[in-house]
Amino acid sequence: MKQRGGRKAMLRTIAVLVAALAVFLLAFFRLRPEKTPALPGTSFVEYERGTVESIVSDNTVSDPDSDGAYRGEQLMTVKVTTGRYAGETLLVSNFVGPVYGQPLKVSDGVSLTISTYDNGEHKATVYEYDRVGPLAIVIALFFLVTVLVGGKTGAKSLVALVVTVLCLFTILLPALLKGAPTLTTVFLVCTYVAIVSFTILNGVQRKSICAAVGTVAGMAVALLFALLAQHLTKIDGLRIADVQPILQLRQSGTPVGLKGLLSAGIVVSALGAVMDVAMSISSSLEEVHAANRSLGFRELFRSGMNIGRDMVGTMTNTLILAFLGSSFVLILYLYSLSLQRWQLMTSAYAAIEVISGAASSTGMILAIPLTAAFSAFLLSKDAQPAAEEPQPAKTKKQKQ
Repeated sequence: MKQRGGRKAMLRTIAVLVAALAVFLLAFFRLRPEKTPALPGTSFVEYERGTVESIVSDNTVSDPDSDGAYRGEQLMTVKVTTGRYAGETLLVSNFVGPVYGQPLKVSDGVSLTISTYDNGEHKATVYEYDRVGPLAIVIALFFLVTVLVGGKTGAKSLVALVVTVLCLFTILLPALLKGAPTLTTVFLVCTYVAIVSFTILNGVQRKSICAAVGTVAGMAVALLFALLAQHLTKIDGLRIADVQPILQLRQSGTPVGLKGLLSAGIVVSALGAVMDVAMSISSSLEEVHAANRSLGFRELFRSGMNIGRDMVGTMTNTLILAFLGSSFVLILYLYSLSLQRWQLMTSAYAAIEVISGAASSTGMILAIPLTAAFSAFLLSKDAQPAAEEPQPAKTKKQKQ
């Protein structure tokens, strides 16, 4: 019976993953951006890779006022390694400043901006140091540590992480740029990511279903809280610091929704923490139920809440510090201005950070009772009456 149940669970898991793959492929091919080839006689820009062969001139100097950062310009020869000009050696300028570029040396890999003009001539400048190789090493080390420490579960978590990244860059972002409703699209993609991740990690079983339900409910709460906070503070995605380039895309014809970007970003940011909390509660209650199958809904729910309360403090700090850390440079700058408290709190920057932290934390916190309630409801249906303790046999003297 146990083998049969395990086989059924495996078949359910495979069925869900196959269905999820079909949905992913359908969305991928429908949303795949179309590449428009450059027409003859037109100007266009391409980004390719290359290798520095020689330094022709170098006037870069260290600037003490910029904390030792370099300023200046380098002229170098670079051999192009990708694209239509692969194999060609170009004379390239590398502009260096405190917040962009860096001095390069022979054999360094670079990313090039190659401009081709109407008459067929082309010219290149250094866009950035080529970080593909170093980043690959960093990612490989991260994967290695995760597998060594986490074992099979760690490997599964990496697969789930890859799925999440693929959904973000091949489904969510292309859909938003094609004019899909911002909040609805983000919520549906996050729901898809949560379901697939839990299925990869634990298969289709009771605790993963409860965790998925709790995660979706927590994300919904975070989204509703963010919308309420936006309404009360009269602020939306148009006030985000980095929205200007997206606004220009909108004005040039790309139908991306801007006002919902603030709440959408909150949902994406909260997803990981809400998934963590939901799975912790669901898994813990599964263990409690396995240890004592006579517990009813109230006892199980109370246990889930007791477990969840211990998680609230640290997880709330995690979310708030994550938002503050992502804006640490901006906070440092605002603090340097010696603004009055009321002036700082009424600024768009402070409002966005407060809304982001509060909404994400609220979704995470309320995911605890929601997950506990749903888990307790399902587990209590499988409750068994407590076994009566056997009474000691009476002696002959006691019978008399």
